[in-house]
Amino acid sequence: MTAESALRFEALEVQAEQIMGIFARAGYERVAPSFIQPADIFLDCIGEALRNRTYVFTDPDGQELCLRPDLTIPACRIYLERNPHADAPARYAYNGPAFRYQAEPDALRPREFRQAGIENFGAADREQADAEVLALILDAVRLAGLTGFEIRCGDLGLFRALLSALPIPARWQDRLLHSFWRPGAFQSVLRRLASPPAALPDPAIAALAERLDPADPLAAEQEVAAFLDAKALTLLGARNLGEITTRLLSAAADMREQPLSGHVVTLVEDYLKISGTPDAALAAIAALSKDAGIDLAAPLAVCRRRQVLLREADIDTNALHFDADFGRQFEYYSGFVFQIELPGRGIAGQIAGGGRYDGLLASIGAERDAPAIGSAIHTERLLASKGGAR
Repeated sequence: MTAESALRFEALEVQAEQIMGIFARAGYERVAPSFIQPADIFLDCIGEALRNRTYVFTDPDGQELCLRPDLTIPACRIYLERNPHADAPARYAYNGPAFRYQAEPDALRPREFRQAGIENFGAADREQADAEVLALILDAVRLAGLTGFEIRCGDLGLFRALLSALPIPARWQDRLLHSFWRPGAFQSVLRRLASPPAALPDPAIAALAERLDPADPLAAEQEVAAFLDAKALTLLGARNLGEITTRLLSAAADMREQPLSGHVVTLVEDYLKISGTPDAALAAIAALSKDAGIDLAAPLAVCRRRQVLLREADIDTNALHFDADFGRQFEYYSGFVFQIELPGRGIAGQIAGGGRYDGLLASIGAERDAPAIGSAIHTERLLASKGGAR
């Protein structure tokens, strides 16, 4: 280790202890999740952008494992080990390395980097927990000397409520939410759903898809198996019979649906253009929903209450910037999301971020959905950026 590296490591440790002290005083228990994690959990939950950058390997017993690409899911696994019913509140804090592949690593995008963060599980008052987590993260980065930053936020729960209020099939809503954090992919999906479904290239497979009943997946799988046997076709590649059937059922269901109307597409696009202070953005969303004749009163009330609680936590909500199309890059987020960033610095200026993920615990083994929100600080970027955007 060079003298410069040693000094940098020492500075990181000092900074981390200051941050962890703030978290400990707020009642967050320090935990140390394992570096090596089951790969399937991450690959199913984190989203395509990080899925392609996760280090995956197989142990001698054939189990697929990975180096943790972030610390949220490992912290969730600790919570479920201690609370298998996911019915007890808990607050965890952590500081340690995470690992993501970078084609061209550099000082601010290394393949191994450190995160210091918090996870708040099981809080009955979701909006209060949202305000608490953001306030703590702001305290931490300010203590470390960060100034001149902006806070960008959004709410996927509000967008989900919009989709639910529109005449959009549930599986299409899921498809749109699945691509929400990738604007180009989202627009492609939205436009495709507004067009007549493309015919399957093989007429025999198209006829098979038309015969399948989406309401009876077991019978559909048997029919697909019989079709493959009759054609003397064998399964090749990574997809099994169940996955092939699921894709054909999706195609069959799409063929039975009318494309999204131009009115629906325009309404979704107009919603995603809304931007400004949270109060102004929520007023614009309320006006948009009123003009469209849809009821978003309940989710808007949740957002307005969060605004009140943020102000009570001494956060200047007029300094927040709400973007209706903001979702961060993790697919597991379900509600309030935020990012602390230095303007004009690109990814190097993305210092911290987090959000609510009420469905994640159930997706990795909990008996039910449970309220949860967390946030992590990229401590190398914070150290490099102390003193503001200079």
